Amino acid sequence: MVAWNEYREMARERGALALELFVVESTPQKEPDALKQVLPDHLAYQAQMEADGYLVLAGPLSDPSGNEMQGTGLIIYRAENLKTAKKIAEADPMHATGTRSFTIRKWLVNEGSLNISVGLSTKTVRLS
Repeated sequence: MVAWNEYREMARERGALALELFVVESTPQKEPDALKQVLPDHLAYQAQMEADGYLVLAGPLSDPSGNEMQGTGLIIYRAENLKTAKKIAEADPMHATGTRSFTIRKWLVNEGSLNISVGLSTKTVRLS
């Protein structure tokens, strides 16, 4: 195995982006009715984290077949370090109330592409 910081530097040396983000997998711990009660506070928190520049992407995951929602969610944060990202995740009302539990890991983004189309007159955004 290679130490995280060493691997990040190796990626940068070869020209990769080496953008460090934090991936949270959020798993339900209570019944759907409890989730629904906390959902408005969770969504408000997510909106605030987005406005504050911490939230990169968030949303639900399907089951492995891709046909049903299993209740698990994925949240990607940008933060100074893992400790800060963990505090952000812990403060999410879903996690703070025990309605969901979470795991968090560092993610080093090296490759890929992202396309964004913004229609100014139509006020539309397309991400692909």
